[in-house]
Amino acid sequence: MSEYRPSDIRISDSEREDALGKLGEHMSAGRLDIDEYGERSAQVTAAKTRGELLDLFGDLPDPRPTFGKPAPAADPVPAPPRTVSYGQRIGPVLIPIIAIVLAIGLMVVFKVYIFFLLPFIFFAISGSRWRGADQRGRDDYRRAMRAHRDAVREHQRRMRGQWRDGRY
Repeated sequence: MSEYRPSDIRISDSEREDALGKLGEHMSAGRLDIDEYGERSAQVTAAKTRGELLDLFGDLPDPRPTFGKPAPAADPVPAPPRTVSYGQRIGPVLIPIIAIVLAIGLMVVFKVYIFFLLPFIFFAISGSRWRGADQRGRDDYRRAMRAHRDAVREHQRRMRGQWRDGRY
């Protein structure tokens, strides 16, 4: 069985990205000019082992690439909004139906006149209470989905900025 030196261990994509970010820091500090940065970043992308990567930083002070550290955790994506449950939707519909059934039962048992039922029938046919509650529910759902979509887009924009700045 052969033994590997630490410099012979292959590097991962996240370690390459870390090294590119550190090269960017050295260029912004003025230690590397743009041509040398271009050459070294091409060598970073072609590097296969930790030794090859560390050779590129031999003449540079800290920061240097680090190995074995986990990548920084990304911000969690916001959870989608809760949807309206079945019970919340059926409530505004069930109450007038129960009132109508109760009124019909009173009419059958106690021989109450039909004009007693007219207000209930009017509200049941017009459905004004149902439409109002249902429309408010749809509007709330649309508003919540729009806010969720905007939050996801903001999260994606922030992550692209971190990647572009070399922080991720």
